[in-house]
Amino acid sequence: MTDVARYRANWQDEIDSAAIYRALAGLEEDQRLAEVYQRLAATEERHAGIWEEKLRAAGCEAPARRPGWRTRLLIALARRFGIQAVLPTVTDLELAGAGSYDVQPDARDTAMPAEERSHARLLSSLSGGSGVAGAALGRFEGRHRAASGNALRAAVLGANDGLLSNFSLVMGVAGAQVSSTTVLVTGLAGLLAGAGSMAMGEWVSVQSARELASHQLDIEARELEEIPDEEQAELELIYESKGLPAEQARALAERQIADGSTALDTLAREELGIDPNELGGSAIVAAVTSFALFSIGAIVPVFPYFFLSGTRAIVVSAALSLAGLFAIGALITVFTGRSVLFSGGRQVVIGAAAAGLTYLVGRLIGGAVGV
Repeated sequence: MTDVARYRANWQDEIDSAAIYRALAGLEEDQRLAEVYQRLAATEERHAGIWEEKLRAAGCEAPARRPGWRTRLLIALARRFGIQAVLPTVTDLELAGAGSYDVQPDARDTAMPAEERSHARLLSSLSGGSGVAGAALGRFEGRHRAASGNALRAAVLGANDGLLSNFSLVMGVAGAQVSSTTVLVTGLAGLLAGAGSMAMGEWVSVQSARELASHQLDIEARELEEIPDEEQAELELIYESKGLPAEQARALAERQIADGSTALDTLAREELGIDPNELGGSAIVAAVTSFALFSIGAIVPVFPYFFLSGTRAIVVSAALSLAGLFAIGALITVFTGRSVLFSGGRQVVIGAAAAGLTYLVGRLIGGAVGV
């Protein structure tokens, strides 16, 4: 990569970061946190100005300050579903790029590498990562910032599972040269079986986690009543491990344990990593969501068989499925930061290989049994 191309890439990264932080600041209800996002945005804009100067020094002008499509999509999702829906993804992207300036000769001796690493640590704290003093303070004041996994990533991958598995199933049955009605019925059966299996597995997983969390809370409540001094000592160690000085950790832990209304809540969040109000979320909601997402993907290869038959149905089903796989690959780049063509193309190649293999197996079996 030439210096000019690198300058432009750095500049665009900073513009994107500034835009997402400004958007999060506008959506954040807590004024303190909104100010944090504003400061992050201001720092990223200052970094962008540095790369603009380098572009001008190289005889180039920077384009208009406009965030990329991935950033615009994240902002739209944040506005629709809330900050916590996108914060884990923003954090992952910030962590992935935190060390990029360390190896660039015109950046490593500036304040930018340290500032980028600081941003990554702060976002990790806000999104429920390892956390630092700010995270402890936020929980102390009753504002729980942990995210229950990346729901957007789970949604995309759930639809991908349904599409890829049912695409392969439909192609395998079509390869046996059975009637289009048989392919349609098989595809719908595969959709229902797969979605039902995913929903049941999700329900069992979440419900088991809820029951375990409830049991742990009962134990914690008993220990808090019987041995409060030991619980305070554990809380002190947790706060110290997050970067608080010993005296401050002791004072904060003592204050938490002394307040009976928040002591159990604090210990549950800090020691067990459990939100007592949610216990991991609703098992029913998780099951229904899993069923719906799998079904959305699985209906794609089946849909043409409602209207078409024979070779035309196979071709249209394959085309729609491969287009869907490419779209899913493109959406995955929101989380990975990879090229749309690379990620989408990879999904297409994997899907085509899987479907092609099952189609050939279907032809062989169909011929062997005389279908």
